[in-house]
Amino acid sequence: MPRKICHRLTTAVYLLIFALVPAYSLGNTGIGLQSSSFRNGTEIPGVYTCSGQDKSPPLKWNGVPAGAKALVVIVRDPDAPGGSFVHWVLYDLPPVVSELPSGLPATESTRQGGRQGVNGLGRLGYMGPCPPPGAPHHYHFRLCAIDNRTGLKPGATADAVEKTMKRHVLGSGEIVGIFAR
Repeated sequence: MPRKICHRLTTAVYLLIFALVPAYSLGNTGIGLQSSSFRNGTEIPGVYTCSGQDKSPPLKWNGVPAGAKALVVIVRDPDAPGGSFVHWVLYDLPPVVSELPSGLPATESTRQGGRQGVNGLGRLGYMGPCPPPGAPHHYHFRLCAIDNRTGLKPGATADAVEKTMKRHVLGSGEIVGIFAR
């Protein structure tokens, strides 16, 4: 199968699964997630990628459900050559927080009270889009509200965070940014 068709098929299957199966959810409460730097389905500005300053984009949300004890942000690229690649893991963010500024430092704990995990390269903090030359990749910024704190130490992987929050998600929101080189 030609690579371009396989790439599109992989993305379509991922999006279909993501839409039909509430991966972690206890309920279906929608959280409105947005960024002032790009809209859902549009290109991520270069400053937030490896072609620019590689800093995290600003995020803002509303609609966190009552009963939430923590928030989790995970950014994935399902179009990566080796499968879904993790670009950012942020967890145990207090539910009273409603936005993150641009350029969050790659520290174990954030000023907002969250903990950062490791990205797909094993590095702490955000890693901007950096796809191989070719077709655009889709970067899924997903925010989940959970009914407990994960209790994980800083530096956890996305898999560890997702395993801990399984069956504890009260609501979620997502925006997708696109980037190609």
